[in-house]
Amino acid sequence: MFDVGFAEIFLLALVGLIVLGPEKLPRVARTLGGLIRRARSSWYTLRRSIEAELAAADISEPLKKSARDLEQAGRDVGDALRKAGDADLTIGPEAATGATAGDPPDKPDG
Repeated sequence: MFDVGFAEIFLLALVGLIVLGPEKLPRVARTLGGLIRRARSSWYTLRRSIEAELAAADISEPLKKSARDLEQAGRDVGDALRKAGDADLTIGPEAATGATAGDPPDKPDG
């Protein structure tokens, strides 16, 4: 953000010492340090909250899509079950041989 080196800090300290004097300079430096610390903390808090909101938005969209897909799959299964219930289907070993439930079983040759 700001590229402040040792020379700039030394120059600011020297000007502060001349303008404020040796009695007030430590108090002003502490106050400035506290203000900078609070500003930095507020900035990081804001940044974390924005990143958390963006992460939640990135996660929520695929979850919503998955929920819609599951809901559609459930509807498809329900429709298939209703159609199967409406049709006259034979389920079991008789279906494989083509026999109905009332037919006698085949006798083996022999």
